[in-house]
Amino acid sequence: MYPFREGSFAPRNCWYVAAFSTEITEKPLARTILGLPVALYRKADGEAVAVGGRCPHRNFPLGKSTVNGDDIVCGYHGIAFGPDGRCTHIPSQKVVPGTYKIPTYPLVEHGIWLWIWMGDPEKADPSLLPDLEEIGFYTEGTKAEPIFFNEVKCRYQLLNDNLLDLTHLAFLHGTSIGVLENATVPEVVTQDANVLRSRRHIVGAPATPHIQKRFGYTGAVDQVVGMDFYLPSFHAGFSNHIYAADHPELAGEPIQRGLVFHAITPATRTTSYYFFAIATIGEQANVENAKKSLGPVIEEDIFASEEIEKMIELVGGNPTELMIKTDRNAVLGRRMLQAMMDEETEAAKVPA
Repeated sequence: MYPFREGSFAPRNCWYVAAFSTEITEKPLARTILGLPVALYRKADGEAVAVGGRCPHRNFPLGKSTVNGDDIVCGYHGIAFGPDGRCTHIPSQKVVPGTYKIPTYPLVEHGIWLWIWMGDPEKADPSLLPDLEEIGFYTEGTKAEPIFFNEVKCRYQLLNDNLLDLTHLAFLHGTSIGVLENATVPEVVTQDANVLRSRRHIVGAPATPHIQKRFGYTGAVDQVVGMDFYLPSFHAGFSNHIYAADHPELAGEPIQRGLVFHAITPATRTTSYYFFAIATIGEQANVENAKKSLGPVIEEDIFASEEIEKMIELVGGNPTELMIKTDRNAVLGRRMLQAMMDEETEAAKVPA
């Protein structure tokens, strides 16, 4: 499946963001992850759990049902299941068959996110989650906040590709956070086992339209822009803007610093969930301002990704791409994901 080999969709033995922690309460929440229905809710002690979202009786969605104590209760015929997936009660009969159960999935609360493991539960290792210190989550003076959740009508890798090639800032976001130098200045890419890092050092560029509007400054700015891709689909980014070295009074002083977190989760083969969060810094800790200024930026990314999805569906198959130099980061990301999927396929062939 484009842009991967035929038969490949998404890795399973890895952590995906299922929800922001604040989304999950004692009321079930329905999500579709890797094509499977999931119901998320909190038990009486506050612990969040993830179970299969389909009642095995008549296929009613458990994510649109209710919770009683620690059990999720189907809203159609009242059949109840515990957080371990076992059926605990069938109102219309006294005997509960031991085989009557629903799937369960490992779920970990980490940072401001709930992370789900859809693969082999024996391999669900929390140490594989992005390190919160490393992504800047605990940077002094910052506070991480959920900003947007979107259901996007495109395959998840289009959103990954978008974040792996930030040259698009100069054009798709040219009226807000981008300048031409985002495309013309080369990036430095480094690759670790499960992390792909990009850095772009921009010297003496014009201030972005956003900075001009917010701070009333139209002079030269130095930028350091980075994005770290934690496979399979979490991106931790930063953007530091400082007064350029030739500023007569404020050379080297910060204008704006920002930390952003993008989590992309495959819902179906052609739909995705997009979780966007920021870590506000110091006096800039104004979430409402962030929503106002960054909302249009995220909408532009979604627009571009959905339009590409439409084009792929129109032409069909695995459309040819004429790659250019700045595709290096995105291509590396695709190859790393393909390697993860290939490894899972090979492991499945080995007899137990």
